[in-house]
Amino acid sequence: MPFPKNLPPALLLLLLAACTTPPERLPYLGERDVRANPNGGPADTVFATAPAFRLVNQDGRRIANADLAGRVYLTDFFFATCPGICPKVQSELLKVYQETADDDRLRFVSFTIDPAHDTVAVLHTYAQKLGVPDARKWHFATFASASRDSVFALAKAYFTAAQPETGAPGGFAHAGNFALIDDQGHIRGLYDSLNKDEMRRLRHDLPLLLAEVDERRK
Repeated sequence: MPFPKNLPPALLLLLLAACTTPPERLPYLGERDVRANPNGGPADTVFATAPAFRLVNQDGRRIANADLAGRVYLTDFFFATCPGICPKVQSELLKVYQETADDDRLRFVSFTIDPAHDTVAVLHTYAQKLGVPDARKWHFATFASASRDSVFALAKAYFTAAQPETGAPGGFAHAGNFALIDDQGHIRGLYDSLNKDEMRRLRHDLPLLLAEVDERRK
């Protein structure tokens, strides 16, 4: 659509700038590798992806990274008997889940850091009490065949601190971070769920990333 004639030059410049400004993009977090282009020209930047995992969710269904490919997802780390920050963390994630319940582009994954206790049955009950009836949208995942060390290594890969600690509530110390992962497996955002400003930032960033995914699907 052409601009109206006889616009003031300053306004015309502003309109042109608005039309040519590239959309806002979220950063890529983690390591990156710059590789020479064999055909010449600019080098290619390869961004790190989220670590591979094989899990079992609250319905007993096995899930892996491939099951989330093509969708954006949010993660957190918790344990079902946590008397500390977990109720608040899961409450904040539940709000985002409820706000986006009809958006099939988005998934949620909550990783337990206590697989010895958090069996499929425990996680199923936990999800139901939280108000999450559909495991296809939000996976509460346990590492049935993994050691606790591998669980903590996975948390570290998602930039979340988690470790056993005798003096901590429930025997574990962990952060209340959410990680935002894009449709290609790249970590694009980290958010402290206990900080209101961080949660506002998540709600700002999420539509930006979903719009980016839509562009790739065209």
